[in-house]
Amino acid sequence: MILYSVFRGLIKAVMPLAGIRLVVEGREHVPKTGPFILIFNHQSILDPILAQTACPRFVYSMAKSTQFASPLWRWLLPKIGSFPTRRYQVDPQAVRTALRLLDEGKGVGIYPEGERSWDARLQPLRRGTVRLILKAGVPVVPCGIDGSFHIRPRWGSGLQRGPVTIRFGEPLCFLAQNVRTEREAALPDAIRKVEEALQGVMGDE
Repeated sequence: MILYSVFRGLIKAVMPLAGIRLVVEGREHVPKTGPFILIFNHQSILDPILAQTACPRFVYSMAKSTQFASPLWRWLLPKIGSFPTRRYQVDPQAVRTALRLLDEGKGVGIYPEGERSWDARLQPLRRGTVRLILKAGVPVVPCGIDGSFHIRPRWGSGLQRGPVTIRFGEPLCFLAQNVRTEREAALPDAIRKVEEALQGVMGDE
């Protein structure tokens, strides 16, 4: 928690020096207490840094397991709230970790696209993420990231100057679906609602 706070403070201090102007809207939509899931669109490698700096609460976030390969990152990432997940496949351990954190009343951040966008537009959502949302049955806060694609696109190697807007939307509420057949039946409508909520907070990229 201390390192997380220090890290956020450093990012806030460095951003103006790098020419990044962070605008945050809708912080009031993040629950002040209790469990919640924060879902983001994913435009840039900078998104986890920017979004977690903007969020008023501590957020534990899923990060691709390959980021934990080196000893330094394997030590650092858990200190700032990240836990590993295997991309493009079912990862029961990551799901258990997320549900445990939610049971403890904490916030969990997920990128439901599963990877960064190639063109700043929202990609199809991973069905496993929405299944987790339905199983958890906690408030789901959509968070739109607008501008990070221009600062550092997926194929970029440096930083461009410019504004980035982080926009938190009104929470979505889904009933907890503990029975697998009920989750599968609810899945198409839930995917549609999550996609619409993310599109609504993303801006005009």
